[in-house]
Amino acid sequence: MTRMTPARPVPLPEGPQLGLRERKKIKTRMAIREATYALIKEQGYDATTIEQIAERAEVSPSTVFRYFPTKEDIVLTDEYDPILLAELRKRPADEPWMESLRYVMRLAIGAATQEDPEVVRLRSHLLVKVPAVRSRMLESMSVTGRMLGEAIAERTGLPQDSFEVRVFTMSLIGGLAEISLYWAENDFKDDVRDLMDRALDVIEHGLPAKDT
Repeated sequence: MTRMTPARPVPLPEGPQLGLRERKKIKTRMAIREATYALIKEQGYDATTIEQIAERAEVSPSTVFRYFPTKEDIVLTDEYDPILLAELRKRPADEPWMESLRYVMRLAIGAATQEDPEVVRLRSHLLVKVPAVRSRMLESMSVTGRMLGEAIAERTGLPQDSFEVRVFTMSLIGGLAEISLYWAENDFKDDVRDLMDRALDVIEHGLPAKDT
């Protein structure tokens, strides 16, 4: 049976050099993900167990759980959020907020497109087809939302727990979540970068006027 090509390291902007321990952790996480994607491709999501993933990745089941609390987390978790948040904070203070956000989102999409296209599509299909994955995505995106809220609060001067920051942040997170769902539901026909721009246009400007 055809096996998936292992995901390649993603060329995001460089940060501090990682120590040996951190590099080993990332290598283990990648091995677990690659094993999971391969097994899901071979036999489906529901039939894939943590024990099978551990055996394929050559680690113990307890190691899998140490890195990923649930099977859904293996599919959804990546290493990008802290790096992208750091990039967002590096943007000029006088740059319009949405321009900063578009810049960082393009980095994120560029990182994703460096992965095996089969893996990217598999993840998006699972979001559409597996309710547990979609539910876990919404939970995990709340963590991303809190991180993003920090950057928004710093830029605007508003408290991070203010109503306005919370509403804007979660509106943004919800809109961005729809990109993957819409992309998969429409058989990946659209350019995901165009969908990202359209999503941010709606968030920034509201719904387009009805044609008359």
